[in-house]
Amino acid sequence: MLLLNPGPVTLTERVRQSLLQTDLCHREPEFFDLQDEAKKRFVAAYALDPAVWNAVLMTGSGTAAVESMIAGLVPEGGRLLVVENGVYGDRIAQIAKQYGIDHEVVKYEWMQALDIDAIIHHETTTGRLNAIEQLSRACKERGVGLLLDAVSSFGAEAIDFDGGGIAATANKCLHGVPGTAFVIARRDALAKAASRTYYLGIARLAKLQDERNTPFTPSVHAYYALVEALREFEEEGGWRARHQRYARLAEQVRSGLANLGIESALSPAESSVVLRAYRLPKGVTYETLYDALKAKGFVIYAGQGGLSKELFRISTMGALDANDMDRLISSFVELLR
Repeated sequence: MLLLNPGPVTLTERVRQSLLQTDLCHREPEFFDLQDEAKKRFVAAYALDPAVWNAVLMTGSGTAAVESMIAGLVPEGGRLLVVENGVYGDRIAQIAKQYGIDHEVVKYEWMQALDIDAIIHHETTTGRLNAIEQLSRACKERGVGLLLDAVSSFGAEAIDFDGGGIAATANKCLHGVPGTAFVIARRDALAKAASRTYYLGIARLAKLQDERNTPFTPSVHAYYALVEALREFEEEGGWRARHQRYARLAEQVRSGLANLGIESALSPAESSVVLRAYRLPKGVTYETLYDALKAKGFVIYAGQGGLSKELFRISTMGALDANDMDRLISSFVELLR
């Protein structure tokens, strides 16, 4: 079964086999070697200065990383502006409310482009890639911290790191397995992080990991897969090579569906290479489309919220190639007959 949903992804055999390594206690030096390697590779993925930036790992999904970042890197007494044009912006606002963080939400329709660059980098609700360069510059000029939700874009899209922190996960563009997430933040921001949460407390996680320690039991086998995926990521050429690969596959799908009269929800210029949203063919429900494609070995994803009756989504993350996309388009042809 090939996963065309926005994470988890179809694994390479190399990463899958890494899960079969020996059982390992999380207090052994071999585990801390894994942890150290992952941290170094995260920072190196975008050529960041390790003296300025630090990667903090945690066991959980991408939302765990976002929650840890919001709870820790918004200062005590600070305010948070959430720019929302999809379900994940709404989720950040809910996190801020949960922790009693003073915040304001600027809302746009889910299909609407922002008139200023956004905090959520890739909004998988619609596949829109929100540009961040202008906002990053504006924040820097005004001394305002920028926190970036790059859960579904880290490892495949260009990312401006002038901000204070970025949250991401292993099981999307990095092609790891679910269970590990991370925040990359400035070391000075981590040193003065707020203490609003216990398990996801980013200051304690950062301090202990730098000491080759961990406060709790991490997902050890997921770390095996994470490190193997990061090694593979580097060997394949890093985020730029992955961006080009995704772009080729995404355009192959877009062009093939367009030839069948299936329209993209957004233009390629507005979309990420990671995921694209498409309008359901006339007279075909999502359930019918999903069932037909799953019978052919493909798992797609529905639109979210009010878009569930209008859109379906296809991601090109993971161990996929052009032949897979050819078979996908052929499956659409059979369905539309």
